[in-house]
Amino acid sequence: MQKNTSTLLQTYLQYQGSPFSDPGFSAPELQLSSLPPAAVSFKTWHALDDGERLNRAQEAFLALTQHLQLVGDDQSDLNPGSPNLLALLGAARLRAQGLLGNMAAIMTALGLPIPPEEDTLGVVPFGASAFERKCRGYVVTREYGHWTDRAVRDLALLKAKYPA
Repeated sequence: MQKNTSTLLQTYLQYQGSPFSDPGFSAPELQLSSLPPAAVSFKTWHALDDGERLNRAQEAFLALTQHLQLVGDDQSDLNPGSPNLLALLGAARLRAQGLLGNMAAIMTALGLPIPPEEDTLGVVPFGASAFERKCRGYVVTREYGHWTDRAVRDLALLKAKYPA
């Protein structure tokens, strides 16, 4: 799953044109208020209990599934001749949904409440420019990779703590 996130981000950037496709492009300052960032200090992350880690990941992947759908819709409009990119976005959304299901099962097994599903996108500005939609897609594909890395780390901790 982690390899797929890198492929998705690189493919996404390639299809957006300059400056996104320029070598070494990075814009860590770009964020979306509707998408929780995966970045957290080690001290904060280490202090989280199992329920908090799972809850945050569950909320993030719920938001990511909605955002990945939006980015797919945007790219269908902006890059209709890019079936590879559209397929990667669709596969990422399915993986995020699968991970949501797995995390819900783990939370249930641990006796933890599952957060309710919410509309994290809210009102989407349909008049967003092509550049704004490309920026939004960049943030979503980047954060999808970061959250996947974090979820893998979190699940590895749980596996070590609760061997089957």
